[in-house]
Amino acid sequence: MSIDQATVRHIARLARIRVSDEEARQFEGELSSILTWVEQLEAVDTNDVEPMTSVIEVDMKQRRDEVTDGGMPDKVVANAPERENHFFLVPKVVE
Repeated sequence: MSIDQATVRHIARLARIRVSDEEARQFEGELSSILTWVEQLEAVDTNDVEPMTSVIEVDMKQRRDEVTDGGMPDKVVANAPERENHFFLVPKVVE
């Protein structure tokens, strides 16, 4: 895919970047080569490749999903301006 200077200027405007004429010519070639490389990646067959989150095999650490109060309700509300029975008190906002 080929990028022209008008496209470079449009991208620069979207990114809020000021680009001189010389920089626009330079970016024109750089962006075109980047998009050519991306097109080459699209040609790679990945049908038999499983999605992965890491390049090495790692088992995710899991814990039981249990609802608790965290064991420290006094510390949680310690800095609250107003509180009652481990709850934050806020002013009424809807009449």
